[in-house]
Amino acid sequence: MAAGRTRRRRASPEKTRPTIFWPLAGIVVPIISVIAKIEIEGEENLPETGPYVLAPNHYSEIDPVLVAAAVWRLGRAPRFMAKESLFRIPVVGAALRATGMVPVARSASATGARQTLETAEKLVEKQAGVIVYPEGTLTRDPDLWPMRGKTGASRLALAGGIPLIPMAHWGAQRILPRYGKLSLWPLRKRVRVVIGKPLDLAGFSDRSLHPAAQQEATTMLMNEIAHLLEGLRGEKAPPTRWNPGDHGQAETGRLEREGEA
Repeated sequence: MAAGRTRRRRASPEKTRPTIFWPLAGIVVPIISVIAKIEIEGEENLPETGPYVLAPNHYSEIDPVLVAAAVWRLGRAPRFMAKESLFRIPVVGAALRATGMVPVARSASATGARQTLETAEKLVEKQAGVIVYPEGTLTRDPDLWPMRGKTGASRLALAGGIPLIPMAHWGAQRILPRYGKLSLWPLRKRVRVVIGKPLDLAGFSDRSLHPAAQQEATTMLMNEIAHLLEGLRGEKAPPTRWNPGDHGQAETGRLEREGEA
């Protein structure tokens, strides 16, 4: 290979074989390419094949579409975690299952732990990846930094020995501000994406089912996402994560009212 040239990524079988993702990508990708210019760093950290748990920050209602477009460009099928209750809705549930979306275990109870293990086993069996927002919802941090994470992503990765990959992106807020209105002009707004190296979870292997270990891995994950975002924003993240539990529901209500104004 000549010096200065990078190897072209191979698309995984889940992208090259005909699936429902083909017509969806045929519609979504051209639209996204008009409204956003997605620049990706660290693409070598997303495996070309095999299971993975990709954990991005979440600060705009449109960023799942941008994340999906970035993952598809890198040759993988973008599957997300979705609320289990959605799978019980006749039409919606069928669509979620057809696209391989993954029902989320909402708790660390015995039932939730069993569901997490089953999901991890399916990802390994199908050699598939999944995108999990560790914050669980849009960040409430006033400056759009990652807030305190939930353990879903780390529980899934630890349960299956699956690579847990942090991801950060910045620029989606210029297209659709949190609880705001869509802004299409100017077209092709710059959205920068950086994919970090998989976290070293070897120290948790003998206690992967312990809630304390899962929380520790989650803290490590959120710190790395914030670090990646610092590089994109060119500024330092707050020393502590915004914790919705410390601020009650008043902040959520205020943000929602601002979005409706």
